[in-house]
Amino acid sequence: MAALPPGQGLGPAEPPGLPQLQSLNLSGNRLRELPADLARCAPRLQTLNLTGNRLDAFPAELFRPGALPLLSELAAADNCLRELSPDIAHLASLKTLDLSNNQLSEVPAELADCPKLKEVNFRGNRLTDRRLEKMVHGCQTKSILEYLRSGGRGGGRGKGKADGPEKEEARRRRRERRRRESVEGEEEEVDNASRLLLRVLHVSENPAPLTVQVSPMVKDVRPFIVGAVVRGMDLQAGNALRRFLTSQTKLHEDVCEKRTAATIATHDLRAVRGPLLYTARPPHDLKIVPLGRKEVKAKDLVRQLQLEAEEHRKQKKRQNVSGLHRYLHLLDGKESYPCLVDADGDVISFPPITNGEKTKIKKTTSDLFLEVTSATSLQTCKEIMDALVLKMAEINKYTLENKEDGSLSDPEADAASGQPPGPSGSPGAKKAGSASLVVEQVRVLDEDGHLKVVYPSKTDLGLAAPHVTVIR
Repeated sequence: MAALPPGQGLGPAEPPGLPQLQSLNLSGNRLRELPADLARCAPRLQTLNLTGNRLDAFPAELFRPGALPLLSELAAADNCLRELSPDIAHLASLKTLDLSNNQLSEVPAELADCPKLKEVNFRGNRLTDRRLEKMVHGCQTKSILEYLRSGGRGGGRGKGKADGPEKEEARRRRRERRRRESVEGEEEEVDNASRLLLRVLHVSENPAPLTVQVSPMVKDVRPFIVGAVVRGMDLQAGNALRRFLTSQTKLHEDVCEKRTAATIATHDLRAVRGPLLYTARPPHDLKIVPLGRKEVKAKDLVRQLQLEAEEHRKQKKRQNVSGLHRYLHLLDGKESYPCLVDADGDVISFPPITNGEKTKIKKTTSDLFLEVTSATSLQTCKEIMDALVLKMAEINKYTLENKEDGSLSDPEADAASGQPPGPSGSPGAKKAGSASLVVEQVRVLDEDGHLKVVYPSKTDLGLAAPHVTVIR
């Protein structure tokens, strides 16, 4: 491999796609150069192995203040390096440096300013300073650093003469300044790492984007819909699924105004077969397999829920009801009910009442299709979708930062959210989440295929929250 391939989060045009990467081994390739933004793409690197390539220089950005505050091991033996930048002193955590078998003629004196450096290897180079060469062959790291610190002819200071008090004081001030820069850079890195990261994938970057076609039938029923695909959720660990479903319920109560303003539906993307059709059907024609139930016509489902609500009132001796029964009044007077239909002809969503069992969210779900429908406005759909995506990012980050031993089964999670129980997920499934979430654009088209709306657009996810970074 002569160069890092694009699209891996390390190419010149790539966003920081590997924020959790701690160790990178690129040894034994034919790399002639490194991406200039390697440090930006993998800011938490602790070990970097570049041994056995054809590098003749490090990118300057690798050694800028605060670029790699955690890097402790750097190995680039058996390359073609001709010089080492004095800015290597900005690697505040560097402990081990192996640049053996290169073409270095000098070692910058600033190397001695690395506060944690314990081991260096410069054997097999062409050092012009004979005394330094002797120390290098004797593997005398401490002597090498002291020699450089005192102004030895390693390169860049004094050329063989010890510096006077003024130069020593200047070096001390320079070391202190670099220490502050490193600390500030590390604090900035910690701050950046604590931010929520959302990467938007444009439809042009997606080989098979999901689309939703809107039928004129919904115009007088529930005309507005927005969709999005989110990849990278971890719902397996501990109570992650419970938190996700509970947060959806809270959004329905708050920003959705008890589903009167809008309704959220979330689906396991693996079970979604596109393209999708958003339409409306008479209650006696609309068939769905609701969550936890058998296939039923919409008119019969509504009747069942009404009977359950009445029975619930009698048992509790009060007027209020819970669960799906609270939203039945939203269908009053409707001659047709809205529904989302997949490419197989199956109804996967019946807003504002329920989702279909076919696309039910499970603990093994990592990629989701989200929909928000409304009878109010398209902007309402977008604002609520923004809130949902942000909440998902917060939940995902919390899950990854707080490792939990306990793990709810799917039925327990369903009970927590008020949903009927469903089949449990695989307890031994591999965790699929990552630190950042990818939000894929979904286009909503009219019956003639003309674009009605795409989410997220440039104006969406313009979150004012300071802890959120959106990469477009």
